[in-house]
Amino acid sequence: MMKKVISLACLIAAGVAAMTAANPKTEFRGAWMHTVHQGQYASQSTEENKAYLRNQLDLLKNAGVNAVIFQVRPSADAFYPSELEPWSRFLSGKAGVAPSPEWDPLQFMIDEAHARGMELHAWLNPYRVTTTAKQTLPKNHIYHKHPERFVTYDKKLYFDPGLPENREFINDVVRDIITRYDVDAIHMDDYFYPYPVAKLDFPDDASYKKYGKGMKRDDWRRKNVDMLIEGLHRTIAENKPWVRLGISPFGVWRNKSTDPRGSETKALQNYDDLYADVLLWTKNGWVDYMLPQLYWELEHKRAPYIELVKWWEKQSNGRHMYIGQDVVKAMTLPDIAPSTEKTQLRHKIELARAGKNIHGNCWWPGYSITKNVNGVADSLANEFQSTIALIPAYDWISDETPAAPSSLKAKDGRLTWKSAKPAGKVEDTVKFVVYHLPGGDAAAAMDDPVNIVDVVYGNEWAIPSDTHGRYFVTALDRVNNESLPSSVVEIK
Repeated sequence: MMKKVISLACLIAAGVAAMTAANPKTEFRGAWMHTVHQGQYASQSTEENKAYLRNQLDLLKNAGVNAVIFQVRPSADAFYPSELEPWSRFLSGKAGVAPSPEWDPLQFMIDEAHARGMELHAWLNPYRVTTTAKQTLPKNHIYHKHPERFVTYDKKLYFDPGLPENREFINDVVRDIITRYDVDAIHMDDYFYPYPVAKLDFPDDASYKKYGKGMKRDDWRRKNVDMLIEGLHRTIAENKPWVRLGISPFGVWRNKSTDPRGSETKALQNYDDLYADVLLWTKNGWVDYMLPQLYWELEHKRAPYIELVKWWEKQSNGRHMYIGQDVVKAMTLPDIAPSTEKTQLRHKIELARAGKNIHGNCWWPGYSITKNVNGVADSLANEFQSTIALIPAYDWISDETPAAPSSLKAKDGRLTWKSAKPAGKVEDTVKFVVYHLPGGDAAAAMDDPVNIVDVVYGNEWAIPSDTHGRYFVTALDRVNNESLPSSVVEIK
């Protein structure tokens, strides 16, 4: 009887090992944390907000998330001290008023995300200024200095995308962020020109008359957004070339009925309705990752996930392609026949992972994971993201192999090592991967994500009290190229 129990236990253990090993070693596993219309920040004190965000990050890390996309400019305002734009009303409760006691949520999130081995992507909305018709702007808002640079559409205020000075201002905002903060990426979502309202055209007659130069208006509008993205790419490259630029567009570029290159869909179109030619941006190398929002169910009548995930997989143009996943949709709709699973989570992840040009997923919203909606956090932690994944290298920025850490030691409850000090270059080694070596060769052990114990920023790792065995460390540079293994040390 005992032999049968042991045999069964071995089979279960082997099954779990096979399941976890099936998860990829390199995969982007992001989560969006939006702040627009989120009342919890303004209703909490500074210390309550810090505790809340620490808990959110802990829960996301436990679910296997390795990158947090945190909204720091929800509406021409700031979740950080800025000389260009006012404090966000979604933080303090009143636009232009600093939180009290004053703190810097962006710097806090960078520090706390990095302390957990996670990247922090700063998320900005480019053109949106107000979100309601009755909203008032503080006296220090740029609108009061240059009202001629703004237009009202559907009772909301926007920067006019047709004005060069507005594109330059948005570039100034991004330059300010990347030069003052150690963000890993700048992120923008689907809101470029606003979503169209029936029988209401965007009021850009004045700027079109001045700058249209005979172009069709739709082409001119697309050109305006193209120039913004190209300018942002140039601004980042000139200041911190390792900072990535990512876009998460609406999930349909064009329908095939409009363009033979489009998808088998019948939905609103990025190209025609939002004036965002997102495929051009990867083709021209202006963005580092594309993250289409494929929030629909597997067989949606007008925009099926099954069709779109395969279509987008072919559009990476040599850049990273991540899939935006709607948590609630994935967890509340049953899988399609012949599957009997109660959710579409597995099917959606498997379809994304099947694409050779798809490099990960991002979960919308991150709050749904931290609330464990229908057990999503449990499913991710126990199965689909049960092993630690490294974010794939952005090898078009640099493909150099960094130097391996040296002088690895285990002493006084800490694993320590040495590496070159960061010098403000792409090749800086700022992040390190701690591996357990179950046996054999360290280089071979690197291939199996089951052996990854932790990812840390900095040159030490606190050894858990129950840890023993052989360990080694590798270095990651600023764009996630991984070094060869260090020497091996035994922890007793």
